[in-house]
Amino acid sequence: MSDTKLSLIGSRAVLFEADCPFDLAHQERIWALTAAASQWDGVVEAVPGMTNLTLLLADVPQDLTRIERDLAALWAKGTRREVDGKLLEIDLTYGGAGGPHLADVAEMTGMSIDAVIKMHSTPDYTVYAVGSHAGYCYLGGLDKRLETPRRKVPLPRLPGGSLSVAGLQTGVSASAGPSGWNTIGSADISFFDPFRATPALLQPGDRIRFLPVEVNA
Repeated sequence: MSDTKLSLIGSRAVLFEADCPFDLAHQERIWALTAAASQWDGVVEAVPGMTNLTLLLADVPQDLTRIERDLAALWAKGTRREVDGKLLEIDLTYGGAGGPHLADVAEMTGMSIDAVIKMHSTPDYTVYAVGSHAGYCYLGGLDKRLETPRRKVPLPRLPGGSLSVAGLQTGVSASAGPSGWNTIGSADISFFDPFRATPALLQPGDRIRFLPVEVNA
């Protein structure tokens, strides 16, 4: 059984973390845990993260041991929640001013730029969790051959819609901000709009397909 731990966040929130692989099967267990815990008395909101779960509570918890025990017991059952989410196709421009690190990724992986683009745009990516900043999607499905380290010197500001890779993750930024990932392209899309009925464009279980409509050297 995977190791787990519970941490208090502030006075009315707890973080449950599972020491498990970063893959869809284990993330589906996080989704199942989220669905179950969201029905507990005193839980205002259950928010799935990457191999973790945050519970926002109505009151200051009086018995963290019980919460940890109940969550660990549910996790140990191994129940998975499969989600048949929607598919969103996103037009992408690889390279150029919006993808300044495309050549770096090609060099680090020992591939040509065309091979990197083809490999990156081939799979459908599953949204494992939404977070980091409003609307941002943590995606699973990146080919292991595209694994790259984070940049030693982060960029102080990238525009929203920037496509980046780091480690075994890839994603499109939902808003402008700093980044230590390798930025390989850009998209014209809004992942978060507070004036929409559902502000976040995607939810866990949805999928993304990247369409390379333009490549700039």
